[in-house]
Amino acid sequence: DMDQLIDCALAQNCEAIHPGYGFLAESAEFARRCAASGLCFIGPSAEVLELFGDKAAARALAERCGVPLVHGLNQAVTLQQAQAFMQSLGEGAAVMLKALAGGGGRGMRAVHQVSELGEAFARCQSEALAAFGNGALYIEQLVSVARHIEVQVLGDHTGQLSHLWERDCSLQRRNQKLVEIAPSPDLSQSLRDVLLDAALELAGAANYQGIGTFEFLLDLEQPGRFYFMEANPRIQVEHTVTEAITGVDLLHTQLHLSAGHSLAELGLTQPP
Repeated sequence: DMDQLIDCALAQNCEAIHPGYGFLAESAEFARRCAASGLCFIGPSAEVLELFGDKAAARALAERCGVPLVHGLNQAVTLQQAQAFMQSLGEGAAVMLKALAGGGGRGMRAVHQVSELGEAFARCQSEALAAFGNGALYIEQLVSVARHIEVQVLGDHTGQLSHLWERDCSLQRRNQKLVEIAPSPDLSQSLRDVLLDAALELAGAANYQGIGTFEFLLDLEQPGRFYFMEANPRIQVEHTVTEAITGVDLLHTQLHLSAGHSLAELGLTQPP
């Protein structure tokens, strides 16, 4: 009975595991249980899901790869540690609290005054616990004026990697994306190349297989500067924007990659 249908899809707790598109798509436990039951989990390996599901581990990977990060603490922090970090930044500096196991804009808050940190910390912790079953938070300096760029990456079982360019998702409300544009308008080719290379470097270091998105911030107050934010090891709702400009069906591509086809066989070693 396939372990009672993987314990009834992990006790039907999909929303607690991931509130976004795909539900169990980012659950390392679910992927591991599928493999143990002889099922093909359509997505990256359980190890990759664990890596990118832990934002501190993902930041540590970026650090090892030499990909720039926003100044922050790569670990779960206490309120006292968060306060000490914010004070170390000096007068007028703001920070962003983020859920360590988060995504989809949940468990995030910008804080502009140390006096506001306690309330924000408690709210983020509660929201993260409700959404992800994990209340751990990390902290980083706030990049106040930025663009949000995400790179669509593909990887196969041979280790070959490719990309389908980038999307600009800077127009947001409450950390939720409202509009996606591809390709990103006014992005110089040199900066585009650097972002694409950074995404592929991270994917390669993680032995990424399947479809995923690597997300970056462009610091508009320091032109040319960018930072790795996170990776989403799944197909996203905005995949159709990339499909519209490339003609590549990402859902079918994901199925073919999971079935063992290579990017060469699919004609995707070079981006269209």
